[in-house]
Amino acid sequence: MPSLDLSQDVVTLTRALCDLESVSGHEGPIADAVEEALRRLPHLRVDRDGDAVVARTELGRGERVVLAGHLDTVPLAATPNLPTWVEGGLVYGRGTCDMKGGVAVQLALAAAVEAPVRDVTYVFYDGEEIESEHNGLGRIARTHPEWLDAQFAVLLEPTDGLVEGGCNGTMRVDVTTKGVAAHSARAWKGHNAIHDAGEVLTRLAAYEPRQVEVDGLVYRESLNAVRIAGGVAGNVIPDACRVEVNYRFAPSTSAADAEAHLRDLLQGFEVAVTDRADGARPGLDRPAAAAFVAAMGGVVKPKYGWTDVARFSALGVPAVNYGPGDPMKAHADDEFVPAHQVVEAEAALRRWLSAPPA
Repeated sequence: MPSLDLSQDVVTLTRALCDLESVSGHEGPIADAVEEALRRLPHLRVDRDGDAVVARTELGRGERVVLAGHLDTVPLAATPNLPTWVEGGLVYGRGTCDMKGGVAVQLALAAAVEAPVRDVTYVFYDGEEIESEHNGLGRIARTHPEWLDAQFAVLLEPTDGLVEGGCNGTMRVDVTTKGVAAHSARAWKGHNAIHDAGEVLTRLAAYEPRQVEVDGLVYRESLNAVRIAGGVAGNVIPDACRVEVNYRFAPSTSAADAEAHLRDLLQGFEVAVTDRADGARPGLDRPAAAAFVAAMGGVVKPKYGWTDVARFSALGVPAVNYGPGDPMKAHADDEFVPAHQVVEAEAALRRWLSAPPA
């Protein structure tokens, strides 16, 4: 079994975690190492579900917070970007940014902060980078929701060291037009489904996305055609065309209301939902959330993309994203995390866990 030394500095720990290759579906060895390291800490209770590990303090504090991060990564680059290396203050390698720098921060805090002023649950989970059905956080929410019970949660995804509150919801639909096939030399014998799709595109191009204020943050929505397919051959009038549409909606809108909105906008066309996920309110009016934002410098931005904070929101736990690394470098072949951001994130979270609640 690989071993992790939680007494190492957080940058060295980041490299050790990254050098334990853990592409989605192969998180067993890193989960073993994380579990073994945490079980050496007498102040934590440790549980495991598959390749997800959950550790918690049980000090009877007045509130509980969750620090969560996923253990898996996308596949290595064609020219393997492991083992890690350091150059110019940047730690390079698969997983450095997304998101083992954040996981290293979690582990360092779990080991060093034995008596936090808030009870803490540390969640390390599998399957985040692949289909939702494999997501370890979602599995825990279904099988052990009590493990995630808290007043506030922080997902240590890369945010460039900024606080990003909640997240937009997302929905994908297929909009299908129907025609009649015919030889293209006798087009009047058929009906062109691709031409009918022009009206779908016209409505989407004319649509003006909303900007919606939620808990003091302004979320920008977006609605776009992201894929189109139709036709079978160069000499056949197409009898079907499919336009895939992606809608990113503010966290104050439910997925059901988002679907109704799309069906109203695309009235007259066949609309089939292929993917949907509610967003997450940041809950910045909650005391734990307000204290967190204050401890991180008072600046918070909305999260336009969808993240696993939505899983906490579905459980009634407000959540934010905060972690080291530029999200633009996630999954890149030259993926890296600035070493100073890992150090600063660990120090800021340590202060927050050590400062008495307001």
